Amino acid sequence: MAKAKLRWIEGLQFAGIPPSNHAIILDGSEKGGGANSAIHPGELVLLALGGCTGMDVISILKKMRLEVSEFEVRIDAEAAQEHPKAWKKIKITYYLKGKDLPEEKVKHAIELSQEKYCSVSATLRSPVEIVYDHLIIE
Repeated sequence: MAKAKLRWIEGLQFAGIPPSNHAIILDGSEKGGGANSAIHPGELVLLALGGCTGMDVISILKKMRLEVSEFEVRIDAEAAQEHPKAWKKIKITYYLKGKDLPEEKVKHAIELSQEKYCSVSATLRSPVEIVYDHLIIE
């Protein structure tokens, strides 16, 4: 089982430590009571999605022996207006530059990422069971 933890710093700042142990600082917007000093949790979801599918696509294209000179994943997302303000629509656009990149192979690599490999896409598409409890230490 993967384990992550977040330690409160101050205000709405948290230090997040994922299973890989590469820490990241999170904060909330000023409107929400934070200092807006770091990435917001919802934004991190979008970057996780883009990073996950981007790494898949590059890896698949390299296995196809295709040479990509530039690659960018852009995410356009629409959040609900009411709380919990979850992402309700996400559009991913892949921008690729390279010599002799066959459209059908690029499309296939993207489809493989979205339909088979990208765990973040799969998580966002399907219901996830979230359970919780608490412990008070005096």
